[in-house]
Amino acid sequence: MDETEFLADRFEAHRPRLRAVAYRMLGSTSEADDAVQDAWLRLSRAGGSGVENLGGWLTTVVARVCLNMLRSRNIRREESVGIHIPDPVISHEHVTQPDEEVLMADSVGLALLVVLDALSPAERLAFVLHDMFDLPFEEIGPMIERSPTAARQLASRARRRVRSAEVPAPDPDLARQRQVVDAFFRAARGGDFDGLVAVLHPDVVLHADFGARRPAASKVFRGAEAVAQQARIGALPGAELHAALVNGAAGVVITVKGRPFAVMGFTVAEGRIVEIDAIADPERVGRIAAAVLG
Repeated sequence: MDETEFLADRFEAHRPRLRAVAYRMLGSTSEADDAVQDAWLRLSRAGGSGVENLGGWLTTVVARVCLNMLRSRNIRREESVGIHIPDPVISHEHVTQPDEEVLMADSVGLALLVVLDALSPAERLAFVLHDMFDLPFEEIGPMIERSPTAARQLASRARRRVRSAEVPAPDPDLARQRQVVDAFFRAARGGDFDGLVAVLHPDVVLHADFGARRPAASKVFRGAEAVAQQARIGALPGAELHAALVNGAAGVVITVKGRPFAVMGFTVAEGRIVEIDAIADPERVGRIAAAVLG
């Protein structure tokens, strides 16, 4: 085995963790893969002979790449209108690939990613690396050109925002989640307003992301009656539902006449739906739901 192959094998051993870090930082599987690939290119150019802690070195590189991507993304979003839901990890309900299991370790639900997406890039980096991956602030500070104390304050501020968002813990019983989601769609298709309200938490939130081409259509709806009304209006004739796991929770991929239309992720807690995150950008849906649509 030559030096390049040896270095590649060492890198591959760290790839799952690096991808998990990048996904939590970026909320996009494709961008996470780009960040990890960038780290490999930098390592292959620099060589690993002078690196004592390869895992730490790679994590630092990936974190900095993600930080730059987040900053660039925020500039673009300031010029646009509407909301954005991060890319979910979508898989068949009963068949989860090993790389998906690593990516979704610690149950990073879509509702949490939506909250993380509202943090500043520095807050997100400090929170993700410390609270999710146990990195010390002495290592995090230099990544964002701050002191360890400042990094600690950023993570604390992010933690307060996450807590104030009251991201609910989903019911652990996936079969129960699926029953509630199925009841939601039965009521929506039947125009059963009372049935919809019955499966929705009074303070349910619906995030609807229609993509860059229809930013004005992207909105947030709050409360059981408002969400139920949208569900009745949005029940499409000829739509086909494909049961899927969306970030490890019950969800669906929707096709119309065989074509990708939407992805809906549900957070079900104590037998009722507390959050719905819907992406209705057909091009994006086709990309992120390829594993389910085949």
